[in-house]
Amino acid sequence: MSKKLISLDDLNQNCSISKETYLQELEKYHLNLLQLQMKLKESKRSVIIVVEGPDAAGKGGAIKRVTEPLDPRLVRVYSIVKPTTEEFAHHYLWRFWNKLPPHGNLSVFDRSWYGRVLVERVEKFATPKEWKQAYQEINDFERTLCDGGAILIKVFMMITKQEQLRRFKKRQAEPLKHWKINEEDWRNRRKWKQHNEAAEVMFQKTSTKIAPWTIIPANYKWHARIKFAQTVYDTVARELA
Repeated sequence: MSKKLISLDDLNQNCSISKETYLQELEKYHLNLLQLQMKLKESKRSVIIVVEGPDAAGKGGAIKRVTEPLDPRLVRVYSIVKPTTEEFAHHYLWRFWNKLPPHGNLSVFDRSWYGRVLVERVEKFATPKEWKQAYQEINDFERTLCDGGAILIKVFMMITKQEQLRRFKKRQAEPLKHWKINEEDWRNRRKWKQHNEAAEVMFQKTSTKIAPWTIIPANYKWHARIKFAQTVYDTVARELA
């Protein structure tokens, strides 16, 4: 049996950093990413960042810290929710095509086309035939993007079930964060094992040479944000070198 890619040992390791170190590292990556953006602007490349992970894993916070120093005219962030009636009438990949960035631009997907093999699989919104054939469809889709000049970065931010519960309770206790928690989040939590199993299969079938997955332990938010920024910077810098 192959080693699980989502390791509880990795998630539970102490990845805490001091506030001083966090702010220093964040400023460093902000400057580096801004310089890279100027280089990207003059190229015939684009950047597509896919961010997946459990509810309350810190996806939105990590995305915000990476994109906040960049020229907003060249950046788009999409929070993907359930498809509209029009989108539902098409192939599931259809609604992502018009969100893809032109040359010189960057788009971030807070959840993505991987919903077909994650939540749609677990909640039975997609039939077994549909989600099983989606792995190859997604690999072909991503190959098309990369062949067209896109730099594709796929990140999965993972927290423990205990940490998720702590964050859920904190959101419920703070009035300004009530909008971050709803019954759907609790429903997903009740199927924690099924969601993890779906993610493991997804990693095995869609972590390719041109578009590998990076799994970031995210129990410690500051550490996770720095690792996310580092992943984005290192990948784009290598591709634009």
